[in-house]
Amino acid sequence: MFSSRLNWRLPLTPFARLLDEKRSRGETILDLTESNPTLAGLAYPADRILAALGDARSLRYEPSSAGLAAARAAISEYYSGCVAPERILVTASTSEGYAFLFKLLCDPGDEVLVPRPSYPLFEFLAELDSVRVANYPLVYYRGWAIDFDWLVRSVTERTRAVVVVNPNNPTGSFLKKDELAQLVALCRARNLALISDEVFADYGWEEDSRRVRSLIDTEGVLTFSLSGLSKVAGLPQLKLGWIVTNGPAVERAQALENLELIADTYLSVGTPVQWAAASLLDTRKRLQAQILERVRANRDFLAAQIGPDSPWRLLDAEGGWCAIIEAPRIRSEEEWALALLAEDHVLVQPGFFFDFETEAFLVVSLLTLPEIFQEGVRRVLARVG
Repeated sequence: MFSSRLNWRLPLTPFARLLDEKRSRGETILDLTESNPTLAGLAYPADRILAALGDARSLRYEPSSAGLAAARAAISEYYSGCVAPERILVTASTSEGYAFLFKLLCDPGDEVLVPRPSYPLFEFLAELDSVRVANYPLVYYRGWAIDFDWLVRSVTERTRAVVVVNPNNPTGSFLKKDELAQLVALCRARNLALISDEVFADYGWEEDSRRVRSLIDTEGVLTFSLSGLSKVAGLPQLKLGWIVTNGPAVERAQALENLELIADTYLSVGTPVQWAAASLLDTRKRLQAQILERVRANRDFLAAQIGPDSPWRLLDAEGGWCAIIEAPRIRSEEEWALALLAEDHVLVQPGFFFDFETEAFLVVSLLTLPEIFQEGVRRVLARVG
């Protein structure tokens, strides 16, 4: 009776079952996976945020398929005026942005190429639009890089786009300029679009001249850059994202026209958050400063605990909110996560959640409150001293 696209109901893993049991018993868990900024003990300018949402203009409904001009102007200002408002389409979230792009670029059965490891969302979004996902690996050697040989071999007649996450979640790796040049050449040669998820782009930890922060000025191939308030301003509950379109003029114009048609079918973005966009984006500097201070301090603490002779290894990263710890391979990732949860009351994410190709990796959130993070890390590392 129901669509096969919703066939996701798999049995609970032992890890998920144990977590549910401990939570149902009300046990205290040191959660090292916290990625919700509104629950991370940050100081929000509450009065300003609430005042922005009280704009009287929100009482009038004036639907605009690409988004209100005021909202697009505010997003343009976020990019320091480097993006014309006409190239911006407002969405309810980055997830909706992906859904719009899959509708724009793909027929049922077409495919998109996405990085591995990465956040486990693409397959669900793609399946809802009857699109297939194929993976290309990021390889690690003193930093992460795209395996271009694999990527090129993965392109088929049904491939329509290559997705990059910049910086990647959870690896924290940014796209490099030479990688972008290769991506543009590949996409141009194979008539593919390039989709860049840039929600963590403001969270680079150090400057690096090799790095590509954003693809908003990529003109050689049809390119879409996605971002939103969720990470930029630490406001996931307010549901405002956007797509910036770039590329050759004719293709860009056609893409924008078709995206507006798709968006006009849904008109999903609320009016209050659009009128509030300028004020909300203006608050981001205060929140981003707190978040960067938090993730750097937690990263420094973690690095200090894992010395050169430790059986644990902290993988290099450049930004984002996550850290990846390579665990001693005396257990599988699932066994590590289960033992830490059952015996030490510490919640971490095993690498297979993010499609790591090899074992054993544990992923922790650097957004976690410092006192919880530090005690949790001590318990993790004490497992093998």
